[in-house]
Amino acid sequence: MDGRLSALQARLQHQFSDPRLLARALTHRSFSAEHNERLEFLGDSVLNLAVAALLYDRLQALPEGDLSRVRANLVKQETLHQLAVGLGLSEVIRLGEGESRSGGSRRPSILADALEAVIGAVHLDAGYVTAEALVRRLFQDLAINPTMAATAKDPKTELQEWLQGRKMKLPVYRVAATLGAAHKQTFDVECEIVELGVVERGIGASRRAGEQAAAAAMLLALKAKGK
Repeated sequence: MDGRLSALQARLQHQFSDPRLLARALTHRSFSAEHNERLEFLGDSVLNLAVAALLYDRLQALPEGDLSRVRANLVKQETLHQLAVGLGLSEVIRLGEGESRSGGSRRPSILADALEAVIGAVHLDAGYVTAEALVRRLFQDLAINPTMAATAKDPKTELQEWLQGRKMKLPVYRVAATLGAAHKQTFDVECEIVELGVVERGIGASRRAGEQAAAAAMLLALKAKGK
């Protein structure tokens, strides 16, 4: 594993001062209680900020709403999975025996989450500037163009734009429960709009999918109430 981690750091173009951060970023909850979900949470925010800055620079003619849609296209699970595969994360992710037998090292949600965790680990190890540089390298070969804004909005993006259009705060997402065995979990996620005092829930095979399901439920509830 040490050799593979060294090779991964070469591909990342970052040598960790604290290798334990990288090891944790590559540890799924099925493998150990010391898993990568907190790093994933941090990396998700770093990734969104770094991609927002990248788009601000590259697509200077696009308005805010279109920039949000392009960003959603870039940080979605499918894109992150492709980048994770390109980095070889499937070769170094640490999984429990059951998850490994069921093909977890190839599962898009696990690899996308691991990539976010690696970005979070780089941020903790060397700061935001280094993490942002990593994100820009990861996305440098992707075709980023204004037509991405025409892609159908995912529920989280649509809900965010609905709230922003009404000068309201962004929704709060929380994992209410994790169901099932470690190698085949589902995530029960709450979506709350604090200013309206409204909470809806959704279930998905990953935290990200659960958030999308909760956002979709929230949109349906708002439309039903004529909001």
